[in-house]
Amino acid sequence: MTIEDIGPKPQSFDLETATVENEVYRDVAWTGRYLQLTLMSIPVGGDIGLEVHPETDQFLRLDAGRGLVQMGPAKDRLDFEQEVEDGWCILVPAGMWHNVTNIGDEDMRLYAIYAPVHHAANKVHETAEDAEADEKAGNDEPPAWTVQPAERAADGHA
Repeated sequence: MTIEDIGPKPQSFDLETATVENEVYRDVAWTGRYLQLTLMSIPVGGDIGLEVHPETDQFLRLDAGRGLVQMGPAKDRLDFEQEVEDGWCILVPAGMWHNVTNIGDEDMRLYAIYAPVHHAANKVHETAEDAEADEKAGNDEPPAWTVQPAERAADGHA
């Protein structure tokens, strides 16, 4: 199933099927003015990467696989740990360092909702390395038509 990010227009699709069938690291499926939906696939032993979004809340939901969530107020103080699996959600408050590691024996498939919008619209990253390179090059910025904080603080990565 291929989902095209049509921007802030009405959209509807089978989210669970799209998530389970997604084979790329991150695929931006829908971008609104205030929030964004991405599909993710994390290989066995892989992770999303330890990061913090100072002004972005996140909701993640697993539709396949098993993971270990770690969160905390500093990258060296991840005092929240929880194993998650199909059907579990992960709520990441803005400013919280977080990582999700695939601890299962199959690709972990999940979707993430960012508020406010966090990535370029209709962006597809085949791998985590592609996503990191795009971010460093400044090629993964939210569209100008999205509503962003007045002064946007930079994300942190470990």
